[in-house]
Amino acid sequence: MIVVCPLNAVETQIEHHSASHLISLLGPEHMIDTPSPIDRANHLRLSMHDIAMPMDGYTPPGESHVAQLVEFISGWDRERPMVIHCWAGISRSTAAAFTTQCIFYPDRDEMDLARGLRDASPSATPNPLIVANADRLLKREGRMSSAIEAIGRGADAWEGNVFSLRISPD
Repeated sequence: MIVVCPLNAVETQIEHHSASHLISLLGPEHMIDTPSPIDRANHLRLSMHDIAMPMDGYTPPGESHVAQLVEFISGWDRERPMVIHCWAGISRSTAAAFTTQCIFYPDRDEMDLARGLRDASPSATPNPLIVANADRLLKREGRMSSAIEAIGRGADAWEGNVFSLRISPD
């Protein structure tokens, strides 16, 4: 199972779910240290801003970020939950959650996965740069980006709801 949440819910969700892995997708000015229940080797810290196109003074989610994300997710044994968070739990973290589903369910239709994401989180608005890079790296031939574009922008929210998605062990 993956648990997606905003920054202010990270420690509570790690404890509540006995999570073994953590992905932090935050700007460099907000990056967190590894919370004590998580082994440092099980914490991926990706420093990027939540932008949909390059902008001066900001770090866009790039292919190298997403390559690290894919490698980290692919190495997760799925024995215990993983928490994925960004600042608000709406954009970067939901893009990483969608990517996780696409990694572990390579034969599932991207549109079905995107609809499931929307059902789990009405405010989910996955970052298009993360999704586009994952789409290329996972060789999904544009289907990931198309699916996220099809579900559209999520409901307006200051902060996303905490939600989980089932990721079955092998």
